[in-house]
Amino acid sequence: MTGADTQSRFAGIKPGDQLPQRAFKPDNVQSMLYNAVLWNGHRIHFDEPYARDVEGYPGLVIAGPLLGDWLNQCVDEWLQGDGRLVAIEYSNRIATYIGETLYSGGTVIACRPQSAEVEIDVFIRNESGEVVTPGTALARFHHAVAGVATGS
Repeated sequence: MTGADTQSRFAGIKPGDQLPQRAFKPDNVQSMLYNAVLWNGHRIHFDEPYARDVEGYPGLVIAGPLLGDWLNQCVDEWLQGDGRLVAIEYSNRIATYIGETLYSGGTVIACRPQSAEVEIDVFIRNESGEVVTPGTALARFHHAVAGVATGS
């Protein structure tokens, strides 16, 4: 997009706008690979008998950082290269398990024209509609406001 296209897109964003939702259903292999990359050896993520019989979970637990990565991805995909995620905070509130379908999404809560920033409530929901991971993200659009240096 050109700077004018980015400016036009930013100008069209308003509080209440929804980010596209995306569904995720990780399996045992994805969980094992993700936790291996993190060097996360906690057995609740790869040893189902241990997770169930020792820790008392109903199945393998999805790693919390993966949910945070999905929140980052949600905002990044919504930006479509017109800006960047500059801050995110989230909290994993409810455990999630392999076999569940989870959904990422968000809602614009504030637009800051002077800095070309958008504040977004982001979430991961489970199949029951419960928000298991709420958060807030701040995105900054590139060159969205004429005469204001927004950076890259």
